[in-house]
Amino acid sequence: MRLTSPAFRDGEAIPAEHLATHVNELPPMRVEAVPAGALSLAILIEDIDSPLGEHVTHWLAWNIPPDTTYLDAVSVPSECCVGTDTFGKVGYTGPGPLEGRHHFRFVLLALDTMLDLPTGAPRPLFDAAIEGHVIAEAELTGHVDQSAGGDDPSS
Repeated sequence: MRLTSPAFRDGEAIPAEHLATHVNELPPMRVEAVPAGALSLAILIEDIDSPLGEHVTHWLAWNIPPDTTYLDAVSVPSECCVGTDTFGKVGYTGPGPLEGRHHFRFVLLALDTMLDLPTGAPRPLFDAAIEGHVIAEAELTGHVDQSAGGDDPSS
């Protein structure tokens, strides 16, 4: 299974339009080679360099049909449920005011079930619901660098 983005390559900077301080738009994502046994997909986006001592969730979505090949700010399947991010918002919150370089992990999960969670469920409930149901995983990582007071995500 593979997760890519036409907006940036694995390990590259996340473009400004996807940052909370700019357009705050969900980056486009392409999904490939989902295993035949998958009944649904889930995607989470998290800051793995958070000073909070835990991974900060920027987007959480589940019950995505396994035949989905593309998602973006306007192309999220209607069957999809979106959870509450770390900031208390149901939806996408892009990387915001940061200090230094932060890495953001986009995780695609193929599940052997549909999750019985309502829209707006928080990350701890999501984590408990997927336990024992992940049959494949793919990751894409991007970064944002706000060092030296700059806000150029391509540095």
